[in-house]
Amino acid sequence: MSLRKLLSVTLGNTSLLPIPFVLSSSWDLCAVNDLDAARKALKDHFRPVGLLLLNNIHTAGVVEVDGMLEAHQSTQWVGVFPAEMIKLPEYRALIVQHLFDFHTWPIDPFRLNHTLGHAYGFAELNGPVPETANSGKRDMGLVGQSAAIQHLRKQIAKVAHASAPVLIWGESGSGKELTAHAIHNHSARAAGPFIAVNCGSIPANLIQSELFGYERGAFTGATKDKRGLIESAAGGTLFLDEIGDLPLELQANLLRFLQEGTINRIGSSRSIEVDVRVIAASHTRLADAVRADRFREDLLYRLNVLPLTVPALRERKDDLDPLVQHFFKAFAHERNPRLTGFSNRAMLAIKAHDWPGNVRELINRIRRAMVMAEGRLITPEDLDLQVPNALRNGDALDEARVRAERDAIHFSLQGNGRNITRAARDLGVSRMTLYRLMEKHGISL
Repeated sequence: MSLRKLLSVTLGNTSLLPIPFVLSSSWDLCAVNDLDAARKALKDHFRPVGLLLLNNIHTAGVVEVDGMLEAHQSTQWVGVFPAEMIKLPEYRALIVQHLFDFHTWPIDPFRLNHTLGHAYGFAELNGPVPETANSGKRDMGLVGQSAAIQHLRKQIAKVAHASAPVLIWGESGSGKELTAHAIHNHSARAAGPFIAVNCGSIPANLIQSELFGYERGAFTGATKDKRGLIESAAGGTLFLDEIGDLPLELQANLLRFLQEGTINRIGSSRSIEVDVRVIAASHTRLADAVRADRFREDLLYRLNVLPLTVPALRERKDDLDPLVQHFFKAFAHERNPRLTGFSNRAMLAIKAHDWPGNVRELINRIRRAMVMAEGRLITPEDLDLQVPNALRNGDALDEARVRAERDAIHFSLQGNGRNITRAARDLGVSRMTLYRLMEKHGISL
């Protein structure tokens, strides 16, 4: 059986802060003596539990520690402080906001080892521990495990190894650019540039010069040669977002580039060969634009060699839970420190909403709620979402039970100074049962 992973961060006089032998013998221990080394260790390998051994450090140092803990909330931290330090407001805030538990010097090694074991058990409640901090590359940056998103991952893996153009269709806000990034990052061109162009946001009179570049003297104001975005993407990927908004007169130039692999800068008769892969995306069906004479049929055939469809959020509602948690952690630096998660009513409202704006709408509502929420848990009102009718017209029995259970845990923890042992005793459950209930309701120490 492999040892559990533990990161020990010693800040202060290392000769006065020895690591107990019992930890070295019972943990896969990585010991560092400064915050930069701690950040590197956490980036290279995920550690579910962290141990902070602190001596007297100045207030600015506490701010740095706070920033490091904020950036690595998925690690459960246990601190060891001199008794006089925990009387200071900045240290008390550090403990309340970021630590699973804390001890004071001198260390009782067996008691500390027991606490670290509980922290590891609590970390496991959050789900499987990633093997490395870079494991997100295997997920392609796409959060969720629904059938729709797993199918998309398989398609991305297939088209990434080809060199033909890709056409991505998906509703606005569904993640088309994220999909294009995933294709690029998993292709042989990953080391090359990824140039994204929104064809609908560049003025029509500038888009040709932006895409193809120009020679000095080609027009008034062209005082020097300029490479276009197509040339800038050489050796990499050119992502043409909202390709359906490209003016018809420029579609012919793009078609020529796709056929011949060459471009002509404005004001030049010299052809420039450019090695670039093209990925295009649209939220409108280009076949309809062809029928309406707004898009060239031959260009559509050139682009639509490898078609991909990004599912709308309403088609992958099984992914709402992991998406909500992902964005809550991603924007943790913007939230009120007292905010611990989402209420059950909020999650019910999230799952009942149709999400016409897709993932972009979800991100915006979560970020707004994280800033505006006044309680410990985000509510449907904070998200500006409607609670399902069954709950508005008198709480359903199950919801009432869930709310009562959550409130009982909150009151017991508050009444016992956030002490897990005393709170569990008052509730008549074991410590581990209380940890599981806290995880279920999104309650954090």
